[in-house]
Amino acid sequence: MKRYKEKFGSAILESWIDRKQAILVVARELLGEIALYSRDEEKFDWLSDLTAVDWPKRDKRFDVVLLMYSMEKNERLRLKVHATADERVPSVQGIWSTANWMEREAFDMFGVVFEGHPDLKRILLPDEWQGYPLRKDYDILTQDTAWVRENLGIESGQ
Repeated sequence: MKRYKEKFGSAILESWIDRKQAILVVARELLGEIALYSRDEEKFDWLSDLTAVDWPKRDKRFDVVLLMYSMEKNERLRLKVHATADERVPSVQGIWSTANWMEREAFDMFGVVFEGHPDLKRILLPDEWQGYPLRKDYDILTQDTAWVRENLGIESGQ
């Protein structure tokens, strides 16, 4: 964590260790640069997961969370960025190719837009689906009923 703070200064918003895992909250605008440094300099060569968490009562309601692993050092690192519903998050797909489908899932389920992603579109739900089911304010029963009626021509069993 010390090297990150020396290199990126105030872009490291918070840092702590939890169960031997370093966790850094970083400035959204510098996520790409920090991710590239993590891969190339700190040897976090595997992006094992990327997801989002919805905190609807916060102004910056989303945490975008990247979980990385270094094969060489046998260490894990978690990066987080905060974003409002309208802010775009830099894509890390060009740094770790595994981010491609993970970013698409976060987009599909939470509506997080990843700036620079080469093919950001729904991956789990139909293209015409309205809304983002993992947002805490999403009404799944209303959406399911409308989609089933429109696309299947029947009344939902909900």
